[in-house]
Amino acid sequence: MPDHDSWLEAGAFAVAERVHRIPLPLPNDALRSVNVYAITDGDGLSLIDSGWALAESRDRLEQSLGLLGHDLSSIKRFLVTHIHRDHYSQASLLRKLFGSRIGLGAGERDNLAEMQLRPQSYSPKLTTRFVRAGARNLIEELVRLGDGEDQDPAEWVEPDNWLHDGDVISVGTSRLAVVATPGHTAGHVMFHDADNQLLFSGDHILPTITPSIGYEPSPTLRSLQDYLNSLARAAAIAGSILLPAHGPVRPSAAQRVADLQHHHTARLEHTLEAVWAGASTATEVAKQLRWTRHERRLEELSLFNQMLAVNETLAHLEALHFQGAAELTVVDAVAHYMPT
Repeated sequence: MPDHDSWLEAGAFAVAERVHRIPLPLPNDALRSVNVYAITDGDGLSLIDSGWALAESRDRLEQSLGLLGHDLSSIKRFLVTHIHRDHYSQASLLRKLFGSRIGLGAGERDNLAEMQLRPQSYSPKLTTRFVRAGARNLIEELVRLGDGEDQDPAEWVEPDNWLHDGDVISVGTSRLAVVATPGHTAGHVMFHDADNQLLFSGDHILPTITPSIGYEPSPTLRSLQDYLNSLARAAAIAGSILLPAHGPVRPSAAQRVADLQHHHTARLEHTLEAVWAGASTATEVAKQLRWTRHERRLEELSLFNQMLAVNETLAHLEALHFQGAAELTVVDAVAHYMPT
């Protein structure tokens, strides 16, 4: 199987029999594209994920499906790995136009309800989390710059089916097992075709970057622990071909699962070292760590990526607290951690 280093290239790329990868554009520099996967389903198609509800994305999807002899009306259903806008929102709008059905992990109920109530980039619950991380100024600056504008409520429709761990979905001649993998979001799921050894991993396992942890409208306090537990579970099926939402296809997910486990083990150690050195809030600890493969300081990141970094640091601190390695006190809504 070819390894498409140029995975951003437009088109419909065969990755297995009756399965094509279609990269769709995103409106930012960090993640420039999202892969959706079109699976032949009788006389139509089922799609894993849908892309962001942008005119450019819709046009690209229509053009790519045309290469397969289909159009947007051929989409019978969307099987969505998680609630993030680049995976869910286009499915919502296309369902209204063409009647496609949507399946979404049942663990996303709270996240979807929050977006239906307040369709904003930064929900009140997420904003409270950044206050807890000692990053009030960061979230206020992001909102001031217009990064917290309201979103179209039509992007956040109720799915037709809530998917549960262990559900098996027939897609043409294939059978996809739903594998609950909370952590990136609370209701993230993967889809595993055991017969053909295909793993549609969404954002849970990415081939070149580490997924963000717990960035969602209704965050929890156990996002990292959930993610690590999900990774351990994924190891059992990691021999399958990795079909990620961002990045090129890989012949196996096994090494990447091991890499991600090692990354978070090391990050927990470095986070605890920063706490022992005197940093107590997530923002203070994040400033002591290095980010991306280029080992950048927090202040060298874009504001949005600073937000992701601080949120992930808070998740690691919460995990250390649950593990008994750090004590927690809350002062003026800000969480402070000290070594035990």
